[in-house]
Amino acid sequence: MLSFCPYCKNMLLVSKSDSGLYKMSCPSCPYEFPIEGIEIYDRQTLPRKQVDDALGGEGAWDNVDQTAIQCPNHETCGGEKAYFFQLQIRSADEPMTTFYKCVTCGNKWREN
Repeated sequence: MLSFCPYCKNMLLVSKSDSGLYKMSCPSCPYEFPIEGIEIYDRQTLPRKQVDDALGGEGAWDNVDQTAIQCPNHETCGGEKAYFFQLQIRSADEPMTTFYKCVTCGNKWREN
């Protein structure tokens, strides 16, 4: 809650008085308003915003091309083909980043 001084119209600041009670006081004039039995804070829980997947989520791998590339887990899966797509995730003077997903085991990796 924002309150203003009735005399000079400046914003009142909450501070602690010498007696230990809270008060609202004006920084430019001697006006003071003691706070007694008034709740001086209000706590609210805000809902979290749903974050969109920057790479398109699960639908990012729909209708993508295949290429002949060896999977990093080649010893276990023997994959020789992978789906891929490219995104420009850095500045324009840097190369595009290529994202891969192995056709055999589904392992995902990227190359800059």
